[in-house]
Amino acid sequence: MKHASSLSANEILELIFKHLNEISYLREYDDIIRVLADMGRALTSSDRCTVWVVSDDKKKIWTKVAHGIDAIEIDIDSGIVGTSITEGKKIIIDDVYTDERFNEDIDKQTGYKTKSMMVIPMFDKDKNIIGAFQAINSQNSDSAFDVRDMERLMLASTYAADTLVSARLSKEIEDTQKEVVFTMGAIGESRSKETGNHVKRVAEYSKVLALACGLSAEEAELLKEASPMHDIGKIAIPDAVLNKPGRFDEHERAIMDTHAELGYGMINKSTRPLLKAASIVAYEHHEKWDGTGYPRQLKGEEIHIYGRITALADVFDALGSDRVYKKAWCDEDIFQLFKEERAKHFDPLLIDVFFDNLDQFLEIRESLKDEF
Repeated sequence: MKHASSLSANEILELIFKHLNEISYLREYDDIIRVLADMGRALTSSDRCTVWVVSDDKKKIWTKVAHGIDAIEIDIDSGIVGTSITEGKKIIIDDVYTDERFNEDIDKQTGYKTKSMMVIPMFDKDKNIIGAFQAINSQNSDSAFDVRDMERLMLASTYAADTLVSARLSKEIEDTQKEVVFTMGAIGESRSKETGNHVKRVAEYSKVLALACGLSAEEAELLKEASPMHDIGKIAIPDAVLNKPGRFDEHERAIMDTHAELGYGMINKSTRPLLKAASIVAYEHHEKWDGTGYPRQLKGEEIHIYGRITALADVFDALGSDRVYKKAWCDEDIFQLFKEERAKHFDPLLIDVFFDNLDQFLEIRESLKDEF
């Protein structure tokens, strides 16, 4: 790697854009912090860089990922980094052990010996301190950071601040979406006199099936978060039909069966991945492998994998739970039905996966059992 001190202006910009492009594909806050630290080290002649973030309560600063360092959390006014953050000032020191502000505990914790240090506070657009960018141990010939290093770390900190603010906002939006999706799913179930634990169990069953049939961890988590919305369309079904204690007549069944399309219509316009996944689940979880399901009589792999997975998870939980129109089935009857409905109602691969992972399903059911 080219030494930072010899980088041209164009090379500096190329490095910044390279790292920002990498960040654009990341979802996890910790991964973003790691790449920002990589960018800082590439731009400065430092052995290590660390991005510190102010905690939500403004009492701590933390870093999850740093070069050679595990998770660390310290008081916001502790050490040189804390001083930079609380005073909002840039700090550059040739030998930290001659500075009374230096906190030796981190060196003792990590086994790493700090000598020179440079710290730049990071601000959001409203001039609020959100953290600090720290470079440690200059690789310059005199082992000290210079003005050029400071300028480059300031440049890195500007991009880092904007990136962290955007990432935090995106995380807040995503967390809010998840909360709304789960709450709406629970509302749909509560209107039909089901318990909130039904949607929790279906979510967990769906994740187990997704992982076991080869979906990525990220996609399995997405399905887990989306599956509580499978019956959101029930919100639009009249109570007299929804809560009828007994079998539906032909007219009532037709009304109830509209809930899949109604649910899809409520959320299918969203471009956000979570709601797009939820719209698929709502639309297709009553389709059947042999094409006899509803609303579109899709067959086999025409049914999205999200719909096939949620269908099995939903039926397993529904059969094993008391409902207004029936008592819970015993496990033996549920298992027999699943074997009979392999390649009829359900994807045959998913039935095999279900039985291969039966212990996990039973553990989930027990841990999230209904309390009356």
